[in-house]
Amino acid sequence: MKAAWYERNGPAREVLIVGEQPDPQPAKGEVRVRLATSGVNPSDWKARMGVRPMLAPMVIPHSDGAGVIDAVGDGVSPSRIGQRVWVWNGQWKRVHGTAAALITVAQEQAVPLPDATSFAAGACLGIPALTAYRAVTVDGSVKGQTVLVMGGAGSVGHYAIQCARLLGAKLIIATVSSPEKAVRAKEAGADLVINYRTQDMVAEVLAATGQRGVDRVVEVDAAGHAAVLPKLVRQDGLCVVYGTNTPQVTYDFVPMIMSGVAVRFFIVYELAHEARQEAIATLTGWLEQGLLTHQIAAEFPLDEIAKAHEAVESGKLIGNVVISLPA
Repeated sequence: MKAAWYERNGPAREVLIVGEQPDPQPAKGEVRVRLATSGVNPSDWKARMGVRPMLAPMVIPHSDGAGVIDAVGDGVSPSRIGQRVWVWNGQWKRVHGTAAALITVAQEQAVPLPDATSFAAGACLGIPALTAYRAVTVDGSVKGQTVLVMGGAGSVGHYAIQCARLLGAKLIIATVSSPEKAVRAKEAGADLVINYRTQDMVAEVLAATGQRGVDRVVEVDAAGHAAVLPKLVRQDGLCVVYGTNTPQVTYDFVPMIMSGVAVRFFIVYELAHEARQEAIATLTGWLEQGLLTHQIAAEFPLDEIAKAHEAVESGKLIGNVVISLPA
């Protein structure tokens, strides 16, 4: 099969290799997916750069992807052959990810993809959409609440705005860094968009909420917003953190304890089975009803995987980056 891989950590153009690898065969309880697309996420380039140790001398990157099941292992119904699916955790704690023509995964990691949902969109569900859903739903409902989505034009933020809207949030506020991103956040369903480069984020949030603050913050950069968090959240409000731009997060004790804010951390790779199944079921229903929009910023062929990684690493594109795999 054609695949991309790296044998050492480093810059994309220096370490990513495209060539041939042996076709994987499904073990008991597994399916093999002939991939049409592979999603590139920030965690992929960070892993390539060495944020976490390489698990083996050779790693095929990427956790997200979509395609068609073409073989099954013992214990899996042959009726799944030919099924359109999307894949989650393709390269989490394993060395063979979705940047390849074929991947084998446990059968539950290949989720049926509705016919009306493209393979490109399917490659955006494993990390961005699941993260967004969990961030909006963990520790209670947002129905009738005010939600602040940090980075509302990002791959997770775009889905988080939609999830909050579909789950009945009363007011959705999003932060962005440019007018173009503001348009995307509005299109996703944000009621108010704040350009944090040109506006006072705290003042705008408080004005929009009658000085009360928001019920929930969906946080992409815990460290960057730690100082202002107590000013943004209502008394005893919630901040759900799925990312940070620096490894250390420091909160000032007095403002935090006075606000009573709860900070909830999670990582999408380690969702509990029940939480993941709930998210998958709800997202599938929305996909079947055509209720979700997808933000594909760019598609690259597998031969240009280095460019795809660089595009995500640059942070300049608005939306998800997808790699198209050879038929």
